[in-house]
Amino acid sequence: MREKPLSGKRILITRAQKQSSEFSSLLKKNGAEVIELPLIEIVPPRSWRKVDRAIERLKTYDWLIFTSANGVDFFFERLKQRRKTSRALSSLKIGAIGPATASRLAERKVSVHLIPKKFIAESILEAFKRPSIEGKKILLARAHKARDLLPKGLEAMGAKVDVIEVYRTLKPRGGRRRLKTLLKEGKVDVITFTSSSTVTHFVELLKGDHLKDLLHGVTIASIGPVTSKTARQWGMKVQIEPEEYTIMGLTRAMVRYFKKVKRSRKMGTQTEFGTSMNKGRVK
Repeated sequence: MREKPLSGKRILITRAQKQSSEFSSLLKKNGAEVIELPLIEIVPPRSWRKVDRAIERLKTYDWLIFTSANGVDFFFERLKQRRKTSRALSSLKIGAIGPATASRLAERKVSVHLIPKKFIAESILEAFKRPSIEGKKILLARAHKARDLLPKGLEAMGAKVDVIEVYRTLKPRGGRRRLKTLLKEGKVDVITFTSSSTVTHFVELLKGDHLKDLLHGVTIASIGPVTSKTARQWGMKVQIEPEEYTIMGLTRAMVRYFKKVKRSRKMGTQTEFGTSMNKGRVK
């Protein structure tokens, strides 16, 4: 039987428990041993007041932009609680930061008018340079803690932006002892980070420990440049970052990476390969 590309690799998933099943399944199909240790918990906002006010005034907006699939889920759950359906969005143009977000909207029969080429806030701004948004009113549904780059960028282009926080990310209780034991005993080959929050909570969980020592020999895989930047700010070396900032893209990048590692071992250049891979992304 042909060996799978991730066979023998113990991969730690840090994303929220409710979101880990798809990622776990993809990794297992490629032969990996998956360790799930959620480092974020996704919960509703402290208050729905601002969201409710925006829902009642949806017809006054030109655009509604979602920056994550989580934002879609929480927004539509609240829409349902307010006894409204997706028809309430019929007069709006809809923007989605990536395919996962767009797919979640499609499940609700909502047409998406804009998906940027790269699934980050910067690319939404680039995409909006083509259709004029000067004077347009935009509703931005996002997490409690998020970068201000997108709303400020849209406002700089002449749009009026209202930001509504439709969910929060929290650090789950516990997990420190298990995480520390896994790392100390060398039971993790790869740690995957799918958001800046997972990186920050990972570091906070190990606060007071020597991060560099605990991560010795561990490969760091990041879903995209924003998450990678956060990891590097904490002194981590990011060896794997996909070209497509999705779970599927991250899985493919890990497969490519370890195929190259395997080839380099056969050629007797493991050390040289490992050094060169630390310098940039895996394409």
